[in-house]
Amino acid sequence: MENNQLYPFERNRYYAGKMLTSSDFRAEQTYFNNKRRFINSLIYGSGIICGCNVFSLDDLSILVESGAAIDDFGREILIQSSAVKKLSAIEGFGEIEGDEVLLCMRYQETPVHSVFAVNREGQEDSYEYNRISEGYELFLKDASELMAGFELENDFFMVNRLYSGKDFCVEVMMPVTVCKGALAKVQVKLKKLSDDMEPVTWKGVLQMPAFTAGGGKHELKMEFTDVTILKGQEVKKDYWVESEETEDDETTLVFQDERGNHSFKIRLRDADPDGLVMEEIGKTSLEMLNLEEKKDYIILAKLKLLRTDSAYIIDEVREHGVKRYISAPGREAKRKEYGAFFRKKDQILHFRPENTKEDSKFQKMLPGKKEGPAVATGIVEIPLGADAKKGDVCYSGEIMHGLGRGNVYIELGYEQYESESVPGANIKSTIYGNAELFDAETEGITNVETAVKVLNDKGSFIVAAKLLKNMDCLVLTYRWVAMLFPSGEENWKDEEYGNKSIAAETPTVVLGTRESYYFNVKFNNMEKCSVTYELTEGGSGDITADGVYTAPRKEGVYEIRIYCTDMPVICAYAYAIVRAKRDKERNRSDI
Repeated sequence: MENNQLYPFERNRYYAGKMLTSSDFRAEQTYFNNKRRFINSLIYGSGIICGCNVFSLDDLSILVESGAAIDDFGREILIQSSAVKKLSAIEGFGEIEGDEVLLCMRYQETPVHSVFAVNREGQEDSYEYNRISEGYELFLKDASELMAGFELENDFFMVNRLYSGKDFCVEVMMPVTVCKGALAKVQVKLKKLSDDMEPVTWKGVLQMPAFTAGGGKHELKMEFTDVTILKGQEVKKDYWVESEETEDDETTLVFQDERGNHSFKIRLRDADPDGLVMEEIGKTSLEMLNLEEKKDYIILAKLKLLRTDSAYIIDEVREHGVKRYISAPGREAKRKEYGAFFRKKDQILHFRPENTKEDSKFQKMLPGKKEGPAVATGIVEIPLGADAKKGDVCYSGEIMHGLGRGNVYIELGYEQYESESVPGANIKSTIYGNAELFDAETEGITNVETAVKVLNDKGSFIVAAKLLKNMDCLVLTYRWVAMLFPSGEENWKDEEYGNKSIAAETPTVVLGTRESYYFNVKFNNMEKCSVTYELTEGGSGDITADGVYTAPRKEGVYEIRIYCTDMPVICAYAYAIVRAKRDKERNRSDI
């Protein structure tokens, strides 16, 4: 193994009459250089200090902006001015074999300024370089050549194998010592061991007497479902648990699965997490640090290339997740300013069940319980569109009523707000049946004829509305009530999804063309999970994976489907009414 040690440090000792030679002056420079580089590597580490951004100028060229970095040896690397490089002119281009390469930078010394000198040993005249220029060099290497470096063993993490088979293994990792009253992450990793491409499913339960997980339970359910990966690949899941305030200094965790159970111990301490981490890192000796594999280069970007008959073409330049940055003390104020716009993870993790509002848009009472019969209720909104007129038939999306498969009866009631005698006060009412029996304040309700189609085998329904007159409103809002009729052969078992549902926090919005809106999701009777957003028709605008919808340039009513990624049957719909900006405020008052 290469010796990268910069010490012991030796400096010149000056005394009267000492004859200084070139070796003494080199020792002087070596001492100060190594001392500075030792401090750089130990205090700052390696990575980008600032700049060094990479951009693709065209299919064959890149731009590397000016910046500064420190490599694993503590050497400063400086790019004084932005540089434009042809890909084919960068060192290593001829050895490229794969479609992904790493653009790297390394420290380089170049002798400069040739001067006339007298060779006293040979009594001959010659030229020597008078200076050494410290610069950098760019080069390329295949991304597949980047291997994980040697990692020091430490006493901070506990790694325990939960399952081992011929196709895959599962390991759990968490801190050996956990601070009392603090959060700790439990990471579960599944690694594929064989070439078999069959989906992998695994699950188990971790019993934790001194920890609580979701809902305040002392157990953590861990699972991987239908995972398909290649041999050698890994899939990780992170779970957060909270340590209880206890007088014990040690606790035992018990893992259980279909094969049996085994246990392992975790230490508990009255300590601050930052202090505990600082203590663990500070234990590492210099001898152990010297065993770490060090690279003489800094990775700037990963380039994805397309191979043609005669050349490589730059398809993508990726920096995120590739570069490593240094937290420089001189930029602490700027870092705090930017960081103030984010919340730390331990500030947003709560394990108390969410409060359910009384006006939840989905409520269900299962049969056989004290709450009452099998009844579900919710809200359905039917968009009429911009050019709706007498005789048009409009439809809602497919709605999951939550009562499961079977014979279900659906009743619709019109939702409206009535003005009270107190100025500014309104009350909400719902009219079922013949609305003509009420006062003229219900005018407009009888202008619509409705029907419900129940999909018995899917546990859902669709509402149709036919306009009997031209109407000015853009959306019809109805309260639906569903009742399940038992067949006599049912065992009243809960359906797979029970009374779980999701809903858009604001199901209908009015936007101007090219305006954006974030559709937040509420989770009813279920824990928060990953959701997927999709547009039901082409030309409806754009929506990101995070739920930010951008309206198209064309006016109209557009539908967005939202569903749980792992449970697509649990879904909801939202609608965007797009109008030109001059008409947006007027139309918002219509709904």
